[in-house]
Amino acid sequence: MQDLTEGLAHFQQDVFPTKAELFARLATTHRPPTLFIGCSDARVVPELITQREPGELFVIRTAGNLVPAHPGDPVDDAGAGGADGVRASIEYAVAVLGVADIVVCGHSACGAMTALAEGQDLTELPAVARWLRHAAPAAAAQRREPAALIRANVAAQLANLATHPAVARALGAGVLTLHGWVYDIPTGAVERVEPAALAA
Repeated sequence: MQDLTEGLAHFQQDVFPTKAELFARLATTHRPPTLFIGCSDARVVPELITQREPGELFVIRTAGNLVPAHPGDPVDDAGAGGADGVRASIEYAVAVLGVADIVVCGHSACGAMTALAEGQDLTELPAVARWLRHAAPAAAAQRREPAALIRANVAAQLANLATHPAVARALGAGVLTLHGWVYDIPTGAVERVEPAALAA
């Protein structure tokens, strides 16, 4: 906690004053052009990777960068929890903020995808096990191939995104574009993943 306290003091004393005009504008304006859906992994920092300023990304971070499909899918029927907050954030970003782009970003060495690829026993982590069911289509296609599963999972989550009514409407109107990325932690490289890759 000491590190966080010191970091906060540095921000308030040294960083905030240099961006005072930006923060004054952000106090009354919130129009990020991009929704970035990434993993909760501490090594994957959306604003750092994309070099964006505060106010430029609307960020959702979930374990495994998973995007629950619109209600009615088999995972929901099985009782997977935690999905409504993610769905609400997606709906708000698209229908209210009017984002023009959505990035779903997976990454190398993803613990969630490794657990699925290796068939790890998640008996002691029931909430994690339920949540990872949102990656079931990708896991079924790519089990035991972690790198391939990471890519397939990004494509699967793009497909899940398209089931959301607000996203489907924006895609149909041509005002929204979906992007799939896989970020490689040791090199900083980003591989693009097309939505159609799930069917490949």
